[in-house]
Amino acid sequence: MSTGKKTICIVGGTGAEGSGLAARWAAHGHRVIIGSRDQSKAKSTADALNALTGKTNAEAMESRAGVQAADVVVLTVPFSAQRSTVEGLKSELAGKVLIDVTVPLVPPKVSVVQLPESDSCVVAVQKMLGEQTKVVSAFQNVSAHKLKDLKYEIECDVLVASDDAEARQIGLVLARDAGLRGIDVGSLANSVVAESLTSALIWINRKYKIPDAGIKITGLGD
Repeated sequence: MSTGKKTICIVGGTGAEGSGLAARWAAHGHRVIIGSRDQSKAKSTADALNALTGKTNAEAMESRAGVQAADVVVLTVPFSAQRSTVEGLKSELAGKVLIDVTVPLVPPKVSVVQLPESDSCVVAVQKMLGEQTKVVSAFQNVSAHKLKDLKYEIECDVLVASDDAEARQIGLVLARDAGLRGIDVGSLANSVVAESLTSALIWINRKYKIPDAGIKITGLGD
């Protein structure tokens, strides 16, 4: 798969994380589809992104149509909606690369790690979809706080995991295109590390009264 400009459908793209990533990718020149069941909200989000970036790369679609039109699909829905959303789009996701940003947060104790029985909620999605969909885990530890400030340099590395090397490369490139440093962490089984870290980062935010704690991998240079 080419690593050039892509059509990216963000399912759950009206939320803070999804719309923040969308802003960065649209600013970079990718075509971004805001996929949502609420078309009015999706259109408002796309219009706001176009105003922010000064481009016309963002548009709104119903999620099913958006997934069909996309080269890459990014899932940014809450953990409580992850499974049902994926099940509803299973046929459309066949043959696609799916980047799953989901973190298994269970309110109200979101600063405590509460992994599902499967350990990794992203691995569970890969098992659900089967080999016809290449699932990538990425962006779990990136705070939405400054994503829409396009000039702000976010000091957080992105751990990118997948059982498919080509799909993993797509995740690394999209991290770069969002102004972030992607780190190849290998097998999708390693996604559980990123999923667990988010609760610790939320605790750090609260403890030290900061909005956007992140992670940085040392020893790699620039």
